[in-house]
Amino acid sequence: MSAGGAVTPVVVLGDANVDLVLRGDVVPRFGQAEQLVESGELVLGGSASIAAAGLARLGVPTTLISRVGDDAFGRYTVETLEACGVVVEAEVDTVLPTGFSVILSTPGDRAILTVPGTIPTLRAARVRDALAGRPPGHVHVASYFLQPALAAELPALLADLRRAGWTTSLDTNWDPAERWTGLADVLQHVDVLLPNTAELRAIATALGPGPGGGRLGADADDDVAAARAVASLGPRVAVKDGADGGWSVGASGPVVRAAGLEVDVVDTTGAGDSFDAGYLAAMAHGRHEEAVRLRWATATGSLSTLGAGGTGRQATLADLRPLGMLASHPAEAR
Repeated sequence: MSAGGAVTPVVVLGDANVDLVLRGDVVPRFGQAEQLVESGELVLGGSASIAAAGLARLGVPTTLISRVGDDAFGRYTVETLEACGVVVEAEVDTVLPTGFSVILSTPGDRAILTVPGTIPTLRAARVRDALAGRPPGHVHVASYFLQPALAAELPALLADLRRAGWTTSLDTNWDPAERWTGLADVLQHVDVLLPNTAELRAIATALGPGPGGGRLGADADDDVAAARAVASLGPRVAVKDGADGGWSVGASGPVVRAAGLEVDVVDTTGAGDSFDAGYLAAMAHGRHEEAVRLRWATATGSLSTLGAGGTGRQATLADLRPLGMLASHPAEAR
């Protein structure tokens, strides 16, 4: 994707909000019972925001198009993103508040309680205006199911962008309604889909069987068949597989796998979004080998779990250098 050492710019569309991350004994006990938790931090949240911050830290020119409220959370979100190196093009809503999530985090899992606020209010017209006149790069869409208005407009938007020379990717995240609708029309305009294993299974089940099979059983072979079925609609499917790292597959061809790093996990919040950032950063830096893209993705996803929140310990190019990922690309060594 890059030529002559240039790094392809990435534009991220989606949620800009804050997360309140609570760790420790975080399973609520109702009946007005007060319980003490280990720690709590207010951090940058939103799948799109975390991915954008991760891309910028990996040396990728990154823009986030989103909406925030005219409030303290909105100002904190924009200032934190800008401090990470992201160019923020956020409309300010004077009525709705900035969205926020409360993350109940344990080392192995988490629950998320979200107040949508401005998250569902981004529209395709705003994106078209923001991208008008720009040379084509890459567009990444996050939190598809939290933005129903944008989701309905996404097939036409992505089709137009691809005709103009843009490449595209999508991370749906989990569907709170668990309906998983609308994706068949979108995926034909997507180059890379970035689900986790649970999301892959839900998407494949909702889409039904395809040329590679789509009905799911209980082993990894069924997940590969499900991914091939989804890939038959158009995108390469790059799957986040937790501590096992990640793998990817197209409608045909071999499965490519990369292991995660062995780390002492502090917080898994946003690890999948940092996986996205690593994969897309490898693309932006011109890495065409799928195995290398996955190595960037699994390394950045693993390293992000060393800090609190989604952006507390995101990887930089300096983190990837000792892992042998930058030697052949001088532009990445900066």
